Amino acid sequence: MARPRQPWWKGALLYQIYPRSFADSNDDGIGDLPGVRARLDYLQWLGVDGIWLNPTFPSPNRDWGYDVADYCGVHPDLGTLTDLDELTAAAAERDIQVVLDLVPAHTSERHAWFRESRSARESPRRDWYIWRDEADEQQSVFGGNAWTHDEATNQYYHHLFLPEQPDLNWLNREVRDAFEDILRFWFDRGIAGFRIDVVHEIVKDPPARPNPPQIHDLLRRWRTLANDYEPERLLLGETWLLDLHELVTFYGSGADELHLALNFPFMFAGLEAAALVDVVKRTEELLPAGATPVWALSNHDVVRFPTRICDENDAKARCALLLLLGLRGTSVLYYGDELAMRQVAIPQERVLDVDGRDGARTPMPWGDVEWRDPWLPLGDNVAGVAEQRADPDSVLTFCRELVALRRSREDLTTGGYASIDAGPGVWCWRRGNETAIALNLSDTPASLELGGEMLLSTAGRDDPSSLEPWEGIVLALT
Repeated sequence: MARPRQPWWKGALLYQIYPRSFADSNDDGIGDLPGVRARLDYLQWLGVDGIWLNPTFPSPNRDWGYDVADYCGVHPDLGTLTDLDELTAAAAERDIQVVLDLVPAHTSERHAWFRESRSARESPRRDWYIWRDEADEQQSVFGGNAWTHDEATNQYYHHLFLPEQPDLNWLNREVRDAFEDILRFWFDRGIAGFRIDVVHEIVKDPPARPNPPQIHDLLRRWRTLANDYEPERLLLGETWLLDLHELVTFYGSGADELHLALNFPFMFAGLEAAALVDVVKRTEELLPAGATPVWALSNHDVVRFPTRICDENDAKARCALLLLLGLRGTSVLYYGDELAMRQVAIPQERVLDVDGRDGARTPMPWGDVEWRDPWLPLGDNVAGVAEQRADPDSVLTFCRELVALRRSREDLTTGGYASIDAGPGVWCWRRGNETAIALNLSDTPASLELGGEMLLSTAGRDDPSSLEPWEGIVLALT
């Protein structure tokens, strides 16, 4: 009897795209949705199962899309609603799902809801945001007080981030209803799900501090809504929490909240065997039954992993890609990770982001088509896609071979995880019954006594009895 098909995102490769920097279709220096559509064949060649688009909504871009002015539109820089529909349809033809970035904790100050809310204390939408007569000393993420005085109505409104990003009052039933309508709007258009921004901070009590029970209640409602669709829509949470016990609660007690919760302890563990073994072990132990872990090493908010943890060394980057793609669960590649794309140094006069994150958001180096006057400087510290596709020894070639192996071998898509003791500096684990992965995350050669047939080596070797420094291998066990 054939086993029931699992949801597409279980064991999937999700590819995160920063749209302004991925591909430019009209030579205005800004990446756009038609540009993403034009590169779908590349993504299919690479082997991705879904793409996660950083915010595509209309926005004044004070926080580059995370200050949303309209949840049911598309920013003109990126295209139109029709462009997004056409991208979704073209991706579906290639069995690639499209996931959008939802920002529910706050809006832009230019959103119609906030303009109405601040128009008068008696406004019907006044209670859609968090207003108080007095401010406390709470600080915002980007610095400064988290309360801003509104002279027209002589009250303070709360903002966890910029003053231009007022926080919504999720204790208001009308706000909850409005967002359920937004979810349905996009789900009905074929969007496969959402990555949910700062999901652990959405609902705040009157002192404007997070209210975990209310947040979990909200996620259970959204999970029920997602379950109403066929296939079920994905809820992927940005759970920027360093306590794994707290992080796993966002899956729910019976896997009834988020489908996936991003694991930041893993992202920040570094490329060090003992730390990684510990994070993965504890994650696997703490996850509720049936839950799927999700792993990422880079994103739009942090320094790119080849620079941050690999010393811009391609051998180390290959090891990092192997551990990312070799673990049980869903893996996320940030655009350019497959090239070992480094962080780009941004001259002070070109810095645009309020928090200085531009260096992780620079244009994709395609090589076959040049960017014209790009909105951020194009880095010159890594070979582009065209050059790496033509090079059998490139990081891109290795990454594609690894993705193909993962997709073709059932152990690597649905198999469990079991750690194997292999000595200091070496991380070794079994996937399923017939596959093992070993990584030497040290400067010292190591012996290996697993046996088996070599399926892939980051160093291109075929000896399964030893590991060179900074070499990783995949073995078929006999």
